[in-house]
Amino acid sequence: MSPTNQLKNQHLMWRAGFGPAAEQLPELAYASPHALYKALRKASAQAPGYLDVADDTLKGLVMGLQEQGQPFKDLSADQKKQFQQQNRQAIRSLNTSWLREMVSSKAQLREKMAFFWHGHFACRNLNVFYQQELLDVIRRQALGNFRDLLHAVSKTAAMLNFLNNNQNRKNHPNENFAREVMELFTLGRGHYTESDVKESARAFTGWGANLRGEFVFRPALHDDGMKTVLGKTGRWDGDQVLDILLDQPQAARFVCGKLYRYFVNDQPDPARINLLADRFYRSGYDISDLMEAIFTSDWFYDPANIGTRIKSPIELIAGIQRMLPMELANEEALLVVQRLLGQVLFYPPNVAGWPGGRTWIDSSTLMMRMRLPQLLGAADEFNLTPKTDDDQMMGRGEDLPGSAGGLRPGGQGGGRARLLQATIRWEPYSRYVARLAEDQVIPGICQVLLQVPAGFTPSLISGFSQGGDRERLLRTATIQVMSTPEYQLC
Repeated sequence: MSPTNQLKNQHLMWRAGFGPAAEQLPELAYASPHALYKALRKASAQAPGYLDVADDTLKGLVMGLQEQGQPFKDLSADQKKQFQQQNRQAIRSLNTSWLREMVSSKAQLREKMAFFWHGHFACRNLNVFYQQELLDVIRRQALGNFRDLLHAVSKTAAMLNFLNNNQNRKNHPNENFAREVMELFTLGRGHYTESDVKESARAFTGWGANLRGEFVFRPALHDDGMKTVLGKTGRWDGDQVLDILLDQPQAARFVCGKLYRYFVNDQPDPARINLLADRFYRSGYDISDLMEAIFTSDWFYDPANIGTRIKSPIELIAGIQRMLPMELANEEALLVVQRLLGQVLFYPPNVAGWPGGRTWIDSSTLMMRMRLPQLLGAADEFNLTPKTDDDQMMGRGEDLPGSAGGLRPGGQGGGRARLLQATIRWEPYSRYVARLAEDQVIPGICQVLLQVPAGFTPSLISGFSQGGDRERLLRTATIQVMSTPEYQLC
C-alpha cells in the first residue's frame, strides 16, 4: 500500500531532521514532501551561530599560557587538574547546547547533516576550544562542498591532535592521520596501499596547531621530497594529497555509500549509490545538490525505506523533545541518559565513530529506551550505573559523563538517583490530537508517532493509560506509545 502524504512527510522530518515538531503536525497531512524539503533547505541556508561554552576562567587560563609561552606540560599538577576539570564541564555544556539546537532549531536539515558529519569525522578531544572549532566547521559547511569540508576538518586542532599529526615530522613520520583520512574519510579500506599511506604521511608532516586551536604549518618539520600517492608523483603537501584522494571516483562512492545507509536504508542499493556517486563527483562534491537528489526522489519515499532505521540515542532523545516540548530542570542528566543508551556527543567509541543499526540495541539499552518517555513524562528517578565498556571509553572512563569522574547530577555522588525533572508543554500536541473523535484518539496518536504499523491494539494502550478525562488519556497514551518497540524505528 502506498504511504500517505503524512507518513511521507514524517519520514522526511525524521531523516532530514530530528523528527516532526508538535506545531508542524497540522501541515504534514497536506504539504507536499517536495515543498516541505524546500522549506527545510531554506531554513538551513543561514550560517549558524558559534557555540561558545567555555567560561571566562578557562579562557583566562589559556590566554595566560599563550602570553607567557608556557607549554601545557609545564603546568603544575594542580593547574593541570583544574584545566582538565573545567574542560570536561565545558564539553558537557557543549553537548547540551548542541542537543538544544537539534531540538529547537528551525535549521533541522543543517543540524542533521552536521550530526552525520560528527560521526563521519569522529573525533574525541578534551580541549573544549578544539571541539568548539571542529563543531563550528561541520555545522557551517554541513551542506556546502565536501572538498572544502574535508580540507577544513583536516586542519582543525581537534582532528590533528586526535590523530597524532602534531607528532608527524620529517624523517619521523606518524602515519595515523594519513591512514584515517584514506580509510574513514575518503576512500574506504582496500582502495589504497600501505605505500600510499606512508607517502601521504610524509605530505602531512609539519601540519599542527597551537594552543589557541589555530592551524600552524611548520616548514622545518615538513618533508618536501618527491612522493607517489595513488600513482601520482610530485612534491606533494597535505592539501595536494587531499585533492588527489578526491580525484578518485571511489571517494564519491565511499561517501555516498555512508550517506545512503544513514539517510535512506541500512541495506545498501549499489545501483542507486553508484548513480548518486556519479552525480556527487560530477558536481564537484556539492553536498546540498546530493541531498536534494536523495530527499526529492520517488524511491526515498518507497515503503521499503520507511521505518527501517533504528533511531540513534541522540535522535531518540531529540525526537521526543521536538514532539513534546519541555523544560528540563536538570538538563545535564541527559548526558547520563546518552551514556546509558550508548551515544554521547563528542565521545565516539573509536576513530570509526558509532556503527549504528542493530548495534544500538541490547537488553539494557532497549529497556532504557522504552523507559525514557516515562522518565520524561513524570518526575521519575533513575538510579542506573552506565556499563563499563573500554571500547566506548577508549581508556578514558573517568572523562565520560556518568562515570565516577563524570556527571554527578545535583552535585551529589555518582550513586544517587537522578531526576530529569521535565516540564512538558503539552498544548501544541494536545491541540492537534484533541480534534480526533474519542474512538480515534489512540489510533491517531499512533499515526503521528510511529513510522511502522503498530504491533499492538488500541485497547492494550488504553489499558495502560489513565482514564478519567480526555486530556489525561491523551497524555498517558502518548507516553505509552513512545515506550513501544515500534517507536524506536524511523
